[in-house]
Amino acid sequence: MKVLCVAEKPSVAKSIAQILSGGRISSRNTKDKYIKNYDFLCKDAENREVRVTMTSVKGHLMAIDFPEQYQAWGKCSPLCLFEAPIIKSVMKGMEPIRDNIASEAAKSDKLIIWTDCDREGENIGAEIVNVCRQANYRIQVLRARFSSISNQPIIQAWRSPVQLDVRQAAAVDARSELDLRIGAAFTRFQTLGFKRLIQGQQKQIISYGSCQFPTLGFVVDQYLKAENFITETFWKISVTLERDGSKVEFWWARGHLFDQLACLVLYEQCVEHPIATVIKVQLKETKKWRPYPLTTVELQKAGTRFLRMSSQKIMTVAEALYNKGFISYPRTETNEFPPSMDLKSLIAAQETSTVWGDYARKLNNGAFRTPRKGNQNDQAHPPIHPTKNVTNLTGDEKTVYEYIVRRFLACCSDDAKGNETHVEINIADENFSTTGLVILERNYLEIYPYDKWSDSYLPLFRQGEKFLPTSCEMKEGATSPPELLTEAELISLMDANGIGTDATIHEHIAKILDRQYAMKQPKGSKVYIAPSNLGVALVEGYDRIGFEMSLSKPYLRREMEASLKLVCEGRKERIEVVKESIEMYRAMFIKTGENVGLLVQSLTKYLNLSAFAFDEEEFHLMMDGSRR
Repeated sequence: MKVLCVAEKPSVAKSIAQILSGGRISSRNTKDKYIKNYDFLCKDAENREVRVTMTSVKGHLMAIDFPEQYQAWGKCSPLCLFEAPIIKSVMKGMEPIRDNIASEAAKSDKLIIWTDCDREGENIGAEIVNVCRQANYRIQVLRARFSSISNQPIIQAWRSPVQLDVRQAAAVDARSELDLRIGAAFTRFQTLGFKRLIQGQQKQIISYGSCQFPTLGFVVDQYLKAENFITETFWKISVTLERDGSKVEFWWARGHLFDQLACLVLYEQCVEHPIATVIKVQLKETKKWRPYPLTTVELQKAGTRFLRMSSQKIMTVAEALYNKGFISYPRTETNEFPPSMDLKSLIAAQETSTVWGDYARKLNNGAFRTPRKGNQNDQAHPPIHPTKNVTNLTGDEKTVYEYIVRRFLACCSDDAKGNETHVEINIADENFSTTGLVILERNYLEIYPYDKWSDSYLPLFRQGEKFLPTSCEMKEGATSPPELLTEAELISLMDANGIGTDATIHEHIAKILDRQYAMKQPKGSKVYIAPSNLGVALVEGYDRIGFEMSLSKPYLRREMEASLKLVCEGRKERIEVVKESIEMYRAMFIKTGENVGLLVQSLTKYLNLSAFAFDEEEFHLMMDGSRR
């Protein structure tokens, strides 16, 4: 029997071939300089020796687009793109790869798909099947499921292949068609209609995407909250005590007051009757919880917070580490390890490290704790974890790998433990309080420096004791506007509102930055995301049109993502989802055209083009494809 195996990337094909063959392989060149065919013998699940050829594609083989007559922007109305025919064909430059797998399929009995085990991987697998079946319609098709490129998962996947999930592949087809139709229609509408408003940038594409704009909407909403914030002055009473070499600050139970006179009356009472009485001393055990197992979203947030990398960069690095077999699959929503997973062997693999080897040994010598269970399980992949100890990494790969290892070891550790003391005092019927902390056991904090928990010393207080504070002052302050969003905060909002998937969130953020709808703005130790004038203008303009569900808000895309999930579950058909979404967006496109003046007003306002005379008749002629 001859078996053809096709992976998603050349490096993965080589690694899998080496594992399955035990290193006894021969290779053949193909017409693509990056693709090789690896030939070897291997025993199948029935212990029969079979001939195997392992090769690969380079991501998607095919792409969808409109026929040639719809390609020229000025020759057809953008509105017609909602219903124009669509062609799926092999992408330019991918013909040699198609020819190679077709040639190999023609002389094979069985095809096993080894693409990444996610929606996109299923879709790429379906493209491979399409090519192979055209060359050999009798070929048997199976799918290997694995979560890391290491010996045990790969051998297990080889011995127990499953069926390709055509429903997940269909969901990707639906999303691709919707993104093409909606994106192309609105992008042409914006670019053709408003390019003259963008002075000095006549060739700029003013793109639209159904994930891109809600992402921008979050950034603009936060910016407008800050811009429209009205600062208010407040007053508060501050009490301090210096005792046993330390200074203790007590916080007023009222927080602060916006009425200066009311605060002054209470403060004067405290001055007239300054003796403080300790009314409560509470000592309790407290914990700082170890982190949950690592998901893709949490990895991206950690990258921006702790590693000083963009979400796009950290995913690129994580993908490289996965392809080299150093970590498990980095696209997962799961934050709980399955009970059957041998975590102690993964910990043991880290015992040879000169950095955290001692800590790993301590875990396996009795300090191991079963990781916390989160509330997410995508039923596809375990949380992200290291698969082997690696010592020769440098740069970003070393930084990301170290974070993943430390996070994994922290998950398998005990919580940090301490004693917390809470003290309340009363001065002239006004209550104040302070809190102290003594850390007793650092536990996971020994290996996970990204969490901070430090001692806060309090001198001894006894309930009922009285003392004269060192100071009692009335202080003035002011409310401050909210900060702009950090990338980690934007990722959290997108994840919570269903904008994109865990695997695509970083791409949508990169897109609004690339399109100059937003920019990164360093401030102190943090980096915020601020909208450009163009970004604010577009969001405000669409919001002013008054849609029931705004194009810059998450509701439409969230509904679409929910429908795509139903396709994956077999509860909805691809064609039904496409039809429903197209009808909604087409109606909104028509309404946008009817109210284009509102968009123009926002653009001229924020781009300082108040003298611009917008010719609405010319605009509609252009939109109809009557002018070039």
